[in-house]
Amino acid sequence: MRKSTLFSVICFLFLMQVYSQAIYEEERYVPETNPEVLAKLAQWQDLKFGLLMHWGAYSQWGIVESWSLSPEEYGWCERKMGENPDNYNAYVKEYEALKTTFNPVKFAPEKWAEAANYAGMKYMIFTTKHHDGFCMFDSKYTDYKITDEECPFSSNPRSNVALEIFDAFRAKGMWAGAYFSKPDWHHPQYWDPYYPPRDRNVNYEPEANPEKWQKYMDFTHNQIMELISDYGKVDILWLDGGWVAKDNKETITSWYDKQLAATENGYIKHCMVNQDIKMDELVAKAREVRPDLLVVDRAVHGINQNYLTPENRVPESTLDYPWESCIISGGGWAHTKNAKYMSGREGVQLLVDIVAKGGNLLLNVAPTPEGEWQQGAYDLLKEYGDWMAINGEAIYGSKTIFPYKADNICLTEGKDGQVYYFYMAEEGENNLPAKIHIPVPQKSKTKSIKLLGSSKKLKWKKTEEGFDIEIPKSLQKQAPSKYVWVFKVV
Repeated sequence: MRKSTLFSVICFLFLMQVYSQAIYEEERYVPETNPEVLAKLAQWQDLKFGLLMHWGAYSQWGIVESWSLSPEEYGWCERKMGENPDNYNAYVKEYEALKTTFNPVKFAPEKWAEAANYAGMKYMIFTTKHHDGFCMFDSKYTDYKITDEECPFSSNPRSNVALEIFDAFRAKGMWAGAYFSKPDWHHPQYWDPYYPPRDRNVNYEPEANPEKWQKYMDFTHNQIMELISDYGKVDILWLDGGWVAKDNKETITSWYDKQLAATENGYIKHCMVNQDIKMDELVAKAREVRPDLLVVDRAVHGINQNYLTPENRVPESTLDYPWESCIISGGGWAHTKNAKYMSGREGVQLLVDIVAKGGNLLLNVAPTPEGEWQQGAYDLLKEYGDWMAINGEAIYGSKTIFPYKADNICLTEGKDGQVYYFYMAEEGENNLPAKIHIPVPQKSKTKSIKLLGSSKKLKWKKTEEGFDIEIPKSLQKQAPSKYVWVFKVV
């Protein structure tokens, strides 16, 4: 009887885990209704490829950004640097003192923008402030920033790093987006120094201390409005720290719902503190300045999450709402010494897989403490650029088309109805095969099939489940691109 009960419990928990993963993959979405924002969102969906950069004083230690300050027991939060990693308070002082040694004198954002532009990236998101509270912009509301006189880089004419980056990327025709952390672990109205921090949350009860929490809300709103008003055209406000939100106790009504919610990185634990930051009011103020501003209040269910951001993962199939996968290109989100970057094949095929499913790829590159990129990042972006120069028409502005992917063939549809078939090469497969089988029925009125990058019209033959494309010998060893070969059917 005990064995039977135990088995039933195990089965129930397993099924619950599977179902909760499905819920997580589905991720609830509230559609936008503002016509200007909807138009901007449609434009964003056509861009397909963007750049994310995590950079701050923490880069000097080559550690995960901010999280070693949080007293949570996860391996990636471990304190391993400094002279006092075993003494929390001493470690925090050392961490915050990184401000006094941060001097990225090789900072030249035009070089980054040039590489991103060549790669085919169309927008950029930069970490203006992470959870540690250190500002990479000249905020009037704090001295914990790169432009403060205690930071050696403050005397550099380019010390207002966020502005310099935004301007450099906008000069290349790319959209500028501001990553901003809603929690600020340096601010005394978030982590009140009278109390020790317990976890990532505010360390006091906001509802019992409304004046203190109001000061924090004002601080947060003021900093975000600085970025929206004083830093040129900001196209995307990309907010992190989803636990800083109005609590959703009323929507978690049963034990079963709690178990589902708990599967996402302890989400139930972190959402039960009411940290209402008045996001509706903030977005309204921001859109008085930028009427078509896209807002991404990550992991907060509601109207202020214009698109969703699966982190370091790619959904199994298409999704019924706008989305982007934010993916690390090499090392970690922040600078990692001697980081190993994904190969050109991995990078290009990742982009194709995401676009075929209707998403965008936001690829993270982490600058060094000196203000450079590692050579591996430049090498990877060149691989992207070489491939996009030949095949970009099958990526930009494309739409999904069933079945999205079959075996090693991905599909997209162009604006004029043309269909693109992407042949994903195996590792080490450098030459086109003599025949490529497409396990998808061809269009009924197919006029021609050609390989992007080649002017040759190719012969094809219908099969029971799709069609075969014959590749002439002249193309087999002289393919116009690597990693993924794209066939255009019209």
